[in-house]
Amino acid sequence: MNKIEAIETLPLSNTENGKIEVALLKEPYGADSEPVASIGVFLNRDNSMPDWKVHIPKENIDAVIAALQKAKEQM
Repeated sequence: MNKIEAIETLPLSNTENGKIEVALLKEPYGADSEPVASIGVFLNRDNSMPDWKVHIPKENIDAVIAALQKAKEQM
């Protein structure tokens, strides 16, 4: 069973009631699978399931952060 450890909840800009949740998801793909960072985007804060989600393995986090920083610079 997945074990979720909440890291941070942020308001989702340009929405009235949305949020972004960052969490650590342990054993996401079954027993002994490696943990992942989980990012969930909720258009409505009261939803129990995110409208979008992504799982990022530890080995990819730095590259994803760098890519997001590049995207931010181009906005």
